[in-house]
Amino acid sequence: MTSERRTRGRPRDPEADEAIMKAALELFVERGLEGANFEQIAKRAGVAKVTVYRRWSSKEELLTQAIEQARTLVPEADIWATTDTAAQPIDERLMDSWVHTLGDARFRAILAQLIGSSVTQPSLLATYREQYIQPRRRLIHTALERARRDGRPADDADLDTVIDMVVGAAMYRMLIDPDTPADPAATRRHLEAVLRQADRLLRHPGQQPPDVPA
Repeated sequence: MTSERRTRGRPRDPEADEAIMKAALELFVERGLEGANFEQIAKRAGVAKVTVYRRWSSKEELLTQAIEQARTLVPEADIWATTDTAAQPIDERLMDSWVHTLGDARFRAILAQLIGSSVTQPSLLATYREQYIQPRRRLIHTALERARRDGRPADDADLDTVIDMVVGAAMYRMLIDPDTPADPAATRRHLEAVLRQADRLLRHPGQQPPDVPA
């Protein structure tokens, strides 16, 4: 997903944008939201403070865009633009998206700060949730609705709860379990195990799993 950004002043220099967002993320991880102010961001990026102000109206807006750029997932345009499920089923595209994001050690550190800042300064998480989390959640909800055509999940399953189960399990393993390696392969194994358990819980009574002959 991309959100429209305001264009102010002279044409933007992509190299300056990159340096500013990189500096913003570094300071955010090191010092939290309070320490990632425009003055310090500009200093680390090697640009004038006015250059940052011309591009972003607040540090929440800057950090939201920087966090999104830091995600190492397959671009949403590539994942969701096609409905050709023969090429790659939508649930596989969704898994690839999660694995590339949640299996990235850098993004784990960013996510930990993002959640930690929500208590004292909730504006950043609120902005990120509105611009990126909720749109992705709607895409996941749509994917689960399509999966119902094959009876998975069950007709009476609460899809929002299903999403919470999977994302919650991944977040717990990422942020709380210190023994979990931050790599895509381990992340994929964990997510697949969670999905298998969710599938067993949500399957209609007597329904066989998809890989077991009826």
